[in-house]
Amino acid sequence: MSINLILVTIVVYLLNIPFGYWRANVKKFSLQWALAIHVPVPIVIALRFLGNLGFHFITYPFLVGAFFFGQYTGKKLFLHWKSKGYENLTSCLFSDYFRLVRN
Repeated sequence: MSINLILVTIVVYLLNIPFGYWRANVKKFSLQWALAIHVPVPIVIALRFLGNLGFHFITYPFLVGAFFFGQYTGKKLFLHWKSKGYENLTSCLFSDYFRLVRN
């Protein structure tokens, strides 16, 4: 396993957290829901090329797993904050985070 695969896997995971957060706050199967899933895909493909990973079979379990785990983490973060009673949550992780930190 190369260091490039590890780094790209971490970046893919972190990249998908805000998209999973966005996806958790919109109606399932809506345009925004589909965009929250598909917008990061070209970025992941670009990361594959930048990391010199190509499309070898061994990379798929790592990157697909990181993709879905990042989406899952973002969703869980949204649901956690919602269950804590934070009101006026938006679909933007960064906006909500900084607003909650200020208060």
